[in-house]
Amino acid sequence: MGKQSSGIDTVEFRNTLGKFATGICVVTTDTADGPIGMTINSFSSVSLEPALILWNIQKSSECFQAFDTANGYAISILSDQQMDISNQFAQRGSHLLNKDQYILGESGQAILKDALATMECSIWAKYEGGDHIILVGEVEKFSAAESGEPLIFFSGAYRF
Repeated sequence: MGKQSSGIDTVEFRNTLGKFATGICVVTTDTADGPIGMTINSFSSVSLEPALILWNIQKSSECFQAFDTANGYAISILSDQQMDISNQFAQRGSHLLNKDQYILGESGQAILKDALATMECSIWAKYEGGDHIILVGEVEKFSAAESGEPLIFFSGAYRF
């Protein structure tokens, strides 16, 4: 069991959080080696005026430095046909995008092909959040597919 200083069992806490069904996204940003992506389910809307969204990244993530120093990022909300993409970008050491997986959006950020929706963002603010950093982005461009079903994650497994 994983206890932290507050006495909370972190494994049980994570399992409890898993009872909240979430959509799956891949967040991307550009690096010197090309665009990278990582699978997240921490995405949330914040504001309509201005258009703000947020997600968070663990400070120990191998992608942390790239996103912490980025001027912007893009979020691609995955469809139920993109479980393989979700799995790929959830693995350590597997974050570089293949040229056939994305197009460059108007902001220059990589957005995944066939996503249900995409949002291209500039960094609005960053906040400390325990072992994570919360990244708030201002949406500059967005698009949504006319049809499709979302990829859902619940209680440690994909749902359709």
